[in-house]
Amino acid sequence: MDLSMILMIIGIVCIVVSFFLKDTSKRVEKDLEDLSISIYQETNSLKKRLKIVEEELLLEPNFSVKSPSTTKLTDTTKLATSAPKKQAKTVNQKQVNEILVSQVIQLNKQGYPIEEISKMSTLSTQQILSILRDGR
Repeated sequence: MDLSMILMIIGIVCIVVSFFLKDTSKRVEKDLEDLSISIYQETNSLKKRLKIVEEELLLEPNFSVKSPSTTKLTDTTKLATSAPKKQAKTVNQKQVNEILVSQVIQLNKQGYPIEEISKMSTLSTQQILSILRDGR
């Protein structure tokens, strides 16, 4: 047998073997597609949750973060007579959430008046002025 005949037989055997072997690229493509769909669904779920949390923070009229230490400070401010304004400021600022603080600062930078910021953030004008004065 000559060389061309051997090469032809090898080629035919390779073609026949390729029909029986599984194509792994299809499986990898399917796995990648499943992964991208699950990531997309998870991202959408997180966006929805974040939107709900943002709406709750902006819409609750009496929203304030209270911890047991702030209630103790409130009781001591009623009893103390030496510096009630300073203690009231610290209690007032501890009740303001850091997200609201950053929103107030951003709204002020955008040029919104204090009354408008008060309506949008559910904070009093005194709290807003205190936040802007301290620059936190």
